[in-house]
Amino acid sequence: MTRVNNFPPLPQFLRIKPCFYQNIEEEIPAPYQQLVRKVYMLWMMYSATLCMNVISCIAWWAGGGAAQNFGFSLLWLILFSPCSYNLLVRPLYKAFRADSSFNFMAFFFIFFLQCVLTLIQAIGISGWGTCGWIATVMFFSYNVGSAIVMLITTLLFTLVTVLMGLVLIKVHRLYRGGGGSFERAQEEWSTGMWKSAPVREAGFNAVAQTAQGPSLPQYPAAVPSYPDNSH
Repeated sequence: MTRVNNFPPLPQFLRIKPCFYQNIEEEIPAPYQQLVRKVYMLWMMYSATLCMNVISCIAWWAGGGAAQNFGFSLLWLILFSPCSYNLLVRPLYKAFRADSSFNFMAFFFIFFLQCVLTLIQAIGISGWGTCGWIATVMFFSYNVGSAIVMLITTLLFTLVTVLMGLVLIKVHRLYRGGGGSFERAQEEWSTGMWKSAPVREAGFNAVAQTAQGPSLPQYPAAVPSYPDNSH
């Protein structure tokens, strides 16, 4: 069955077409759909925080701050919004879709780096184009109004950092509880199994087409049951 890319949703009149096919209900096993949705919503929250950071940097600039902060904030928004989706959401999406240890490892590594980056943004080093704690607290002595606007972005960066840390712990517990390991990811890399997800998806679609009536794809027995032992 031919699938048409549907993400990101773009107007029809644009010559640029969507880059990915995303359908959580169809491709992700039911026990993990809510988690994948939460990670997707976390990415949207991070992108909204970057937008708010641009507004706060304008207030920072208007209150007497450096103009370079506004320039860097625009750069972070343009750069990190699409890249964070492609490097954070997609590896987890593909990992749960095809039970790929390689994609899980890619998710852990990149998501950890994203947590560190967001933590640095929450700290708020002056001149880096992010409104964090250091820049905001110091600017209260110069312009209270601008500092209050900056404080909103600071709190958002802090909240996103905490949520990212919780997601990382949650996914790691699910992965380890399902028998995943670094050795398994190495085996996928050496044998090239991490590239075979589209082949297996084609098999899922063939099974679905032969079933009576419309149905969701059948996931293979290789997909383990990841117990929720987060309590």
